[in-house]
Amino acid sequence: MMDDIEIARILTGPRWARYYVGPIQFMVCYGAVVAGTLIGGQCMKAIYVLSNPQGTLKLYVFVTIFGCFMLILAQIPSFHSLRHINLASLLLCLAYSACAAAAAVHIGISSSKPKEYSLPGDSTEGRLFGMFNAIAIIATAYGNGMIPEIQATVAAPVKGKMLKGLCVCYAVILATFFSVGISGYWAFGDLAQGLVLSNFVDNGRPIVPRWFVLMTNGFTMLQISAVAVVYLQPTNEVLEGTFGDPKSKQFSARNVVPRVLSRSLSVVVATVIAAMLPFFGDINAIIGAFGFIPLDFILPVVFYNMTFKPSKRSLVFWLNSSIAVVFSAIGAVAAVAAVRQMSLDAKTYRLFANV
Repeated sequence: MMDDIEIARILTGPRWARYYVGPIQFMVCYGAVVAGTLIGGQCMKAIYVLSNPQGTLKLYVFVTIFGCFMLILAQIPSFHSLRHINLASLLLCLAYSACAAAAAVHIGISSSKPKEYSLPGDSTEGRLFGMFNAIAIIATAYGNGMIPEIQATVAAPVKGKMLKGLCVCYAVILATFFSVGISGYWAFGDLAQGLVLSNFVDNGRPIVPRWFVLMTNGFTMLQISAVAVVYLQPTNEVLEGTFGDPKSKQFSARNVVPRVLSRSLSVVVATVIAAMLPFFGDINAIIGAFGFIPLDFILPVVFYNMTFKPSKRSLVFWLNSSIAVVFSAIGAVAAVAAVRQMSLDAKTYRLFANV
């Protein structure tokens, strides 16, 4: 698969690919697994609280339960084996996005509570860092199209079919993430929580019908499990390439045992991190600042200039160079803002917090 790592290896040499692009791409994928495990646990807890308001189980318990579910999904042999799960994931994504957007619109119309749309923060510095922290979160939410990365399954001619893949990818993003984000912010203002479904419950009482909240959380939990297992594949590939034996058969004991152990270990580590640091927005900001901004906004234009070598007097060269410089600055400030917000939240919450 000709992904970012292989492109970097060809254009900039093995060192850049191994020590810069590779670690960033690995962090993005594994960070998505951590975030997905946390969301799954939050959805399970929401279902539990609605079903048993007097229950005493904490968030980390549900994160652990979801991690056990991920342990089973992680054993699926290859990315190709996930094609049916991916189709179900797409349908579930459309379903829960439609439910979340419809509920947000209903609440926004029926609620008489005043909404505040200003930037939160007690000082100009706090609002500024909050803005860049939000930019990093947006980069994570809307810059993670997987279709452009899946080139091994695309038949020639690659260029035309990759363009169609991009169009499908961003059409789905517009129909799902944008609809939920816009309707959720319109309905709740700056009180909108990282997981918009949390806004559908006020002081333990659902604002919309209870069955609707339960159904939407169920859709989200199942869909996010499919997303997490997709993002787990690069980790699986690295571990199996290290501990597996290409000369032995795929399902021989020599390969199956290391595969089960390494995949299980990677899921366990992700589950522990998600349970220890249940700060969904902060995790997204870290991934966006250190991962998606470089991968989506800086490296593509740099690689374009290196590959096609447009004239330094041309508009394309200077436009690409300007994009790379501007987003490098944005990424640097966003990284500082993300680390700052994580440190602030660390003072407020403790490890394994029940948020």
